[in-house]
Amino acid sequence: MEQIHGHEVLHMMEGNSYSESSLRDAIVQKFGKDQRFYTCSAEEMDADELIAFLKEKGKFMPINDGFTVDISKVCNH
Repeated sequence: MEQIHGHEVLHMMEGNSYSESSLRDAIVQKFGKDQRFYTCSAEEMDADELIAFLKEKGKFMPINDGFTVDISKVCNH
């Protein structure tokens, strides 16, 4: 199975608010439970690992009772 770039998840998040649990559910629903993801500096991540990675890299911003993507921190390549 080909890996999907983490940008796909970040763009999916635009305009929506998530908790970590609801984001995991949305990723699984859209991409499948066994899908692996990569970014500029990591690869072969599952949904939970990707969420932790994106959170650590500051890609999320608080909104309502959860968070959304900080689109200003998404690299464009």
